[in-house]
Formats: sequence, C-alpha cells, structure tokens
Amino acid sequence: MDEISRTGAQPFVIGFFEHMNPNGITGDTWRQPANTGSDYLDLEYWMRLAKRLDEANADFLFFADSYGNPAVDGVMPDDSIRLANHIPVADPFAVIPAIFAVTEHLPVVVTSSTIFEEPYANARRYATLDHISKGRIGWNVVTSAAAKSAADLFGRELVAHDDRYDRADDYLEVSYRLFEGSWEHDAVVKDRATATYADPAQVHAIDYTGPYFRSKGVFSVEPSPQRMPFVFQAGSSGRGRRFAATHAECVFLQATSPEKDAEAVADIRRLATEQGRDGDAIRIIVGITVIIGVTEQDARQKYDEFCSFHSEEIAAAQFSHYSGINLLELDPDLPIPPGNDELSRSNVQRFDGYTVREVLNELKTRGVRGIIAVGTAAEVADHMEDYAAATGVDGFLMETYTNPGTYDEILDLLLPELRTRGRAPLPYTTKTLRERFQGAGHPFLDDSHPGAQHRVGPK
Repeated sequence: MDEISRTGAQPFVIGFFEHMNPNGITGDTWRQPANTGSDYLDLEYWMRLAKRLDEANADFLFFADSYGNPAVDGVMPDDSIRLANHIPVADPFAVIPAIFAVTEHLPVVVTSSTIFEEPYANARRYATLDHISKGRIGWNVVTSAAAKSAADLFGRELVAHDDRYDRADDYLEVSYRLFEGSWEHDAVVKDRATATYADPAQVHAIDYTGPYFRSKGVFSVEPSPQRMPFVFQAGSSGRGRRFAATHAECVFLQATSPEKDAEAVADIRRLATEQGRDGDAIRIIVGITVIIGVTEQDARQKYDEFCSFHSEEIAAAQFSHYSGINLLELDPDLPIPPGNDELSRSNVQRFDGYTVREVLNELKTRGVRGIIAVGTAAEVADHMEDYAAATGVDGFLMETYTNPGTYDEILDLLLPELRTRGRAPLPYTTKTLRERFQGAGHPFLDDSHPGAQHRVGPK
C-alpha cells in the first residue's frame, strides 16, 4: 500500500478468508457450541460480518470457492458428508450484492474458475459488481481445486494441471479485451439534449481468437470504476507462480515454512520483473490462523479446543478433496503415492516425502491452513512481524475457524495491538479496491500490467 502510518511502519495487508460452508477451512468446527457457522445460508449472517469488517477497516473479505467435492474414485466419502467437510457449499456470488448494500468501504474478493465459467459471462458478472460496489470487487482467478469431481459434475473431461494454466492465460487475454478493449472510459455521456446515452465512436467491437477461447462483438457492460477487477491468484506451483507473475496484482500463498515462502516471494517478484512489470508492486500475502487469549494459558486452552475439532477421518476427507486419495486405506508407514498431484498440485506437493501417517498428523493439526499463531495479542503480533521480516510478505489472509469467536479475537484484541505498532489497516481513504493497494487516483491496471495494453481511448 501507499498509505504509511505515522510511526513509519508499513501497515500489513489484512484480509479475511471465508467460504459458503458450515465449517471454517478445516475440521468440523460447526459443532462448537458458540459457533454460528452453520447459519452460512442466512443472508443476515454475512451482512453482520461484513459490517464488522467494514468498521474495522479490513482490506477485503475473501470468498474461496470450488465446484468440486471430496471424492475417491468418483465416490464421495461418507465422512465428508457427515462432517460437512467441503460439502455442502453454496455460491458466494449470491450474497455479494447484499454485502455491498450494507457496507460503505469494504472490498470483496470472490473466486471464479477459468475452467468452468465462460469468459464473457464471467466478465459481465464482475463488471456489474464493480458498478454496484463503486469499484470494490476483486477476482480470485483459479484453475479449480478438486478439478476431477467438478469436471464430472459438469460432464467434462479433466484438464491436465499445466494445461489448465495455459487455458487460464488465454482466458485472461480474452477477459482483458472485454474489460479494457471495448468501451473507452468516457464513452457514456448521458446527453439528453442530443438523445445520446453513449458515443458510438468510443465503443468498439473486439475480435479475439486464441488457442482456447474466441470472442467477437461489443462487451455489453459500460466501463466500470476499475474496468478490470483487481486480480488475485493463489497458485504456488511453478506454473502457478509464472501465471501469478504475469497476471496477479495480489498473490495468496498457503504458508509452508519461512524458507519456502521467502523463496516463493522472491521468485514471483523476479518473474514479474523479467516480464516488464514492477515485481515489488505485487502484494503477496500468506494464510494465517490466529488463536488469541488474554493470557498465554487462555490461548492454549482455546488451541486445545480448536484441535478437538480435528480427527484422522476429517484429515483424510480433506486430503481426498485435493488428491482423490483415501489415506485411511493406505499403509500409514509408507510414503504417499507418487503421481497424485494432478488435481490440486500445490496442496499435494507440500507433502512430498511424507508418509501417510505424517500427512494425517499434519492435517489433524492444521489441515491446509497456513501459519497457526497461538498466544496473547502481543505474542501473535510478534509472530506476524517476524514472519513478514523473514519472508518479505506484505500481509496476511486471516483463516478464521469460528464466528463470532475468531473475529472477536482478531478485531477486539489483535487489531488494536497491530494498530499500536503501525501494522493495522488504516481508515479507508480511497474508493476502489485497486486504489487501496496502488494509491489514490490509480483505479485502473498499472501501465506495466499486460491487460493495460488493450485499453482503448486515452490512457
């Protein structure tokens, strides 16, 4: 961000991770007596949460999503259904307009797949949301987790992992032309005297044919405040990093270790710079779960409760979602089988060299969460600062596990501590999500971004 606190410390980027499911990102925490997560289909649930985040100056609310389900050889494990592990899942796009209606500033980032959504329909949806939010929408570009089960549900063949990124490159190319290449920014004049809503001379048909997609004609939505939604990306594989370096404005890493994350941060920035972009301008954030108590003992008791909502059955169901493998059917002392990373490579390769037992133990402890920081607000803030210093990340995506419990800990305990250090998000002073990251007066793609070259009219 361009905004700097009075103390001279750079505020962290702080977003909040959610999805339309009764649980948090792991476990079966819907069973926790005070957790309201099972109300996820109640619109008021999301409106109340969004208003809290708006008041807290959160940088964004992030909705993960996937069309796929846990499946082993095409069959969903009973434990996934019984424990609500990645099933059921509803559509986050349905609640976003209500969130924008009850908030003034909070941006929302929502996931959309380049495999299962058509580019024109997807662009039309995001452009409309950019209008109704006055520029507060972000697009988390994914090539889809649990891709095999999603492909089965759509009646399609599974696209190979690296081919999915080639397809995503082409998807973004046609999207840039739709968002940037059809309407000049001042095309809409609304001149009643001349009966001219838009100037035809400033509206252009696109004509694109790529290896996977083609589109010809005039984009139907007039230019929105950001034109192109702010671009997030969460792939950490080698191919995913190259994709992020080309297209992303903010990259979400699923934390593994400080050493690996530092290497990923440096690699993404290097790859972006080699393509003519400002690598340092890409914001890179890492997932974190915080468990905060008034005292360290209090925090440890909360952590023990958190762990009680995890089991081998939940861990195996979680892994099947990403790999299509049932760990409970394998010898626990043997390595996980090779060649099982085609479905969600980043979430499988992180366990290279692990035995089945080690994978289960790891997933029982943290699932696919990033960092887990346990302690008082000061201790957790110390951990965040140390991790940022060691890796070069710009901030954190808060992977919550109960509502309101986790949110109370973050908003009432952690953010005040971060504020005293100049690390909490500052009050909103800009209108759009992109300006929140790039600074006031910069609501459009940076000139070095490949999408900007397709903008028609005055630059």
